[in-house]
Amino acid sequence: MHAMGEPPEPSTSGFRKVIHIDMDAFYASVEQRDDPSLRGRPVAVGGAAARGVVAAASYEARTFGVRSAMPSTRAARLCPELVFVPPRFDVYRAVSRQIHAVFRDYTPLVEPLSLDEAYLDVTADLRGIGSATRIAEIIRQRIRAETGLTASAGVSYNKFLAKLASDQNKPDGLCVIRPGEGADFVAGLPVARFHGIGPRGAERMEALGIRTGADLRGVELAVLRKHFGAQADYLFRAARGIDLRSVEPDRPRKSVGGERTFDRDLSSGTALREALDKITEIVWARIVKAGVHGRTVTLKLKTSDFQAITRARSFARPVADQDEFARAGRELLDALLPLPQPIRLMGLTLSGLDGASEGGDVRSDGDAEPAAQGQGVLPF
Repeated sequence: MHAMGEPPEPSTSGFRKVIHIDMDAFYASVEQRDDPSLRGRPVAVGGAAARGVVAAASYEARTFGVRSAMPSTRAARLCPELVFVPPRFDVYRAVSRQIHAVFRDYTPLVEPLSLDEAYLDVTADLRGIGSATRIAEIIRQRIRAETGLTASAGVSYNKFLAKLASDQNKPDGLCVIRPGEGADFVAGLPVARFHGIGPRGAERMEALGIRTGADLRGVELAVLRKHFGAQADYLFRAARGIDLRSVEPDRPRKSVGGERTFDRDLSSGTALREALDKITEIVWARIVKAGVHGRTVTLKLKTSDFQAITRARSFARPVADQDEFARAGRELLDALLPLPQPIRLMGLTLSGLDGASEGGDVRSDGDAEPAAQGQGVLPF
């Protein structure tokens, strides 16, 4: 039985077998693989300039607190020995194609999230391997043998849990969450580990006394909707280890962006420009991680009375770098100043993407059902 108002989990026979593969410090690991002098040293992929952003950090750099999307100037302060390496996207895309070719040897149901991570639905035992866990082990072994890189994997009965599991034993780790274990696993995690809950979301939850999955599970859905709006239903299910989304092969990426709702409405040009600069840094890091190029920059504002304002600028060629992206955003904002109402939300997006597949030229081999009739169904 399940508590009143809680969505039931699927029956045991209906459980999917989902693997989430996440390459370990992908860009930085490729650089260390190709340049032996970088091995064992703290490495950041990205620009060292004043407006540079860390696209990826090696595990040696992470011990100093260096993280992706961090301004390069801050990363250099945290780790004075940090080595900055310019990104080589052609190389990363080529390696990504190798990795995704391995995935497609085991299932056509591959949903790329970026060049270095993907969901795989292996419910149908297409190659008669015997278990989802064994498939994950084989994939990790092949990636190491064919690329010289390591990958971490999570195996579970839905996407949410598989992604949590892949992060559990990083780097070069494997974690399996079986049916009946999801709710307990989630209960012991800090909510900041949940996909989709960023630092500011975690701060808002902390203010409400919500620190762990168990705390979140104890909050009624009506209360979550009051404080978190459209995200509430996701949070309610996530706290119970429930995720009914299917793996979507070759899901096209239409844009890369980000937005922020401010703690207090902003009205001055100076405050709005500063906020835009921070959003630009975060979004550009996402663009770099996704390995895409785009031609249209869109600024989104929402006023204190919830009126939406959007302005866009399109280029004849892809936006060249972060400076050009930032400059386009600032020009769009400056053209709107002074604004008639204070601003409660701001967002910046890059669209009109070249190479719009999220996994770097990943092809779908069809829309097979997870467990087609006549095929074996994998245990965990």
